[in-house]
Amino acid sequence: MNTLIPSKQSPRAAKAIAALEKNHFHAAYFPTARAAIDELCRLIPHTASVGLGGSQTLEQLAIRERLVSLGNIVYCHNKPGLTPEEILSIRRQQLTCDIFLTSSNAITEDGKLVNTDATGNRVAAMIFGPKKVIVIAGINKLTATVVDAQKRIYTIAAPRNNQRLKRPNPCTTTGHCNDCEAPTRLCNVFTVMHRCPTASDIHVWIIGEELGY
Repeated sequence: MNTLIPSKQSPRAAKAIAALEKNHFHAAYFPTARAAIDELCRLIPHTASVGLGGSQTLEQLAIRERLVSLGNIVYCHNKPGLTPEEILSIRRQQLTCDIFLTSSNAITEDGKLVNTDATGNRVAAMIFGPKKVIVIAGINKLTATVVDAQKRIYTIAAPRNNQRLKRPNPCTTTGHCNDCEAPTRLCNVFTVMHRCPTASDIHVWIIGEELGY
């Protein structure tokens, strides 16, 4: 069950949103996931193609099902039964969709987005390609600094994702990423978005609930 904080915006969220805006991202706070989903469905035209980056936050919010019910074309490479070739094709389509939805492994209070990827398609689409990017993150993703964000990834996001995907990597048992050399490792690409890229339209939504890893 998600942990709900009071509807009043927390000081940490307010600080992060102000910093994100200063760094040329568009930023907003939603007290609940329901409020964010309602705004998302109002904002996205039903004729828009929507790409979904690999995200447990999006899975928890059942965004794919909601958008499909509204008539959107949705590119989701996590649908059951897809072949490796189909997954790769969908990942490429996400790079040129109208709207790309994803989360971030961490958001710093000074307005940076910090992520690690296995394939790199998620962070690639976040940086450039789609007409609009919306990053949806629970308040549990906030960290003080990039160093703290990296620590969060290595002790929370990476081990939990490895456990979820049943990857035989050391962090599934140690609970901490130690830069393994396993062929199945997930931490292959590390990105820090210090500012919004000049040719991209990136919106960061912070939700007052704990969501995702």
